[in-house]
Amino acid sequence: MTAPGAAGPRRIVVMRHGETADNAARVWQGHRDTELSDRGRAQAREAAPLVASYAPDVIVSSDLRRAADTAQAVADLVRLEVRRDPRLREVDVGRWQGLQADEVRERYPDVVAALDRGEDVPKGVTGETRAQVAERAGAALRDVADALGPGRTALVVAHGVSGRAAATELVGLDHDVADQVLRSLDNCHWIVLVEAPKSFSTTAGWRIAAWNVGPRQP
Repeated sequence: MTAPGAAGPRRIVVMRHGETADNAARVWQGHRDTELSDRGRAQAREAAPLVASYAPDVIVSSDLRRAADTAQAVADLVRLEVRRDPRLREVDVGRWQGLQADEVRERYPDVVAALDRGEDVPKGVTGETRAQVAERAGAALRDVADALGPGRTALVVAHGVSGRAAATELVGLDHDVADQVLRSLDNCHWIVLVEAPKSFSTTAGWRIAAWNVGPRQP
């Protein structure tokens, strides 16, 4: 329990945006600047009060509209400005952008097979690797963490790949292990990261307190 007057731990909530029409159709979006669908906007409205209850002091979002609009739904409740950071964008999927998942498997079987084997090859031949996404999105999240005052909370709104990669990068979790044991984030679900010491240690570090939290648990 936090002592009276103590600031308490710092906290970061990493949220995925609401659903888009491309999400529903299983289309690779990457940096494509898609909007929230009607369902995605409803998801954002439903999730916003729950995320606002964490009382964020700062809100940072990917500059893509689907993330920024999701962030704005929370910002409207807590009366904060949304700062946009392009480093939080979704993975660049190269030649796959705008293609449906089944079409990708048919046209790029060798790349898909390599990814299925766990190899970190560039998405869509000319896109990014997971390591590259983790480096840029992780740096963005680290900057948020470094600027966060004692006892403060930040909300970071990103994407399925970039949000997951940034969170696992911040806590120092091996990305291969994360892929094996942690499920992907659902639309308008989030991760809670808390700065806390390990058991029997006074050294604080960022830990995963909750994963894939949302209005409706899967």
